[in-house]
Amino acid sequence: MNDWQELEHRYFLSTFKRLPVTLVRGRGVAVWDDAGKEYLDFVAGWAVNSLGHCHPVVVQALVEQANTLIHTSNQFYTVPQIRLAELLLQNSCFNKVFLSNSGTEANEGAVKLARKYGKLRLGGAFEVITTVDSFHGRTLAMVAATGQRKFQQPYVPMPSGFVNVEYDDIDAVQKATSSRTCAVMVEPIQGEGGVNVPAEDYLKRLRAWCDEKGILLILDEVQTGVGRTGALFAYQHFGIEPDIMTLAKGLGGGVPIGAILSRNKSAVFEPGDHGSTFGGNPLACAAAYATLKFILEHDIPARVQRVGQYFHDRLRQLKEEFDLIVDVRGRGLLQAIEFNREVADEAVAACLDRGLLVNRLKPNALRFMPPLIIEEQDVDRAMDILKEVLATL
Repeated sequence: MNDWQELEHRYFLSTFKRLPVTLVRGRGVAVWDDAGKEYLDFVAGWAVNSLGHCHPVVVQALVEQANTLIHTSNQFYTVPQIRLAELLLQNSCFNKVFLSNSGTEANEGAVKLARKYGKLRLGGAFEVITTVDSFHGRTLAMVAATGQRKFQQPYVPMPSGFVNVEYDDIDAVQKATSSRTCAVMVEPIQGEGGVNVPAEDYLKRLRAWCDEKGILLILDEVQTGVGRTGALFAYQHFGIEPDIMTLAKGLGGGVPIGAILSRNKSAVFEPGDHGSTFGGNPLACAAAYATLKFILEHDIPARVQRVGQYFHDRLRQLKEEFDLIVDVRGRGLLQAIEFNREVADEAVAACLDRGLLVNRLKPNALRFMPPLIIEEQDVDRAMDILKEVLATL
């Protein structure tokens, strides 16, 4: 048997801190390593595998499309991307879409769209206000947009055009707004920054402020979109409609894809303003269409609401039992627990040893992003393991 982990160390740039397990197969909410050990997956590819691993509708869509047409480029019309665009727009508040390959690309494109809007409608305004502890991607511009110094520090000086302010603080946004501001970009719930849920009126007040100043509101729903929080899109929880929204992660059911959705007001791109070689390719679009169609037809967001609340309640029960846990937060099937000391790495390793995959969010916090198809009994299994682990910390 190959020593896959040793080979990875030999061949790859050292950018990922991987767990000592090599996964080779997945089905539903379970994965197996190269030694045949089974794990309950509460990471789901970092909130990517919406329908779990190798869901039949995704597999069928990929097989049929791979046997039909894989790639052409956007020099030509193709059917799968048009079908996906129609489904996205019919089930949201938006009018236009652009398809890319990742959330980072979607966010980068959204900022370009906002800058073009600022140039045309706001006298050349170009700055985008973002928030501390946000995460918008790994390109240099999106690292500048991301309000986390740990990601920015290796690459200073950062590209200009971004102002980072405190999250869930409308006053901070108002003070940062100037004649240079073209947009405010936030996550409805911060994912990488800590699964931080804002006050119920935060997005409404942001929407009102953007309307008052004539600037755009961009919602990064790369992690929260496509049913993850118990609504198809998280903005629907808060009673607002953004001008621009970005998607990725769960949209493709495990296949790389990203999307920018825009209302007519902000849809100012013209031919040549933006593009992508692979964006909107038939294979990825077929998978995304099948994933989104299944989520809509089976009302997966309602299921996420039900199971997500059950999951949240079970986590709160653990908090009552263990003083180690100081906070439980999240919405739907994006949940986190925070500890009173830095034991997250130890907890992840102990869960792995017992057959549960979880995510280290911070040195003192864990994040849970299971497939949207989990049931209460899956939560029970995970909580039994987690309880056993917490008792050892």
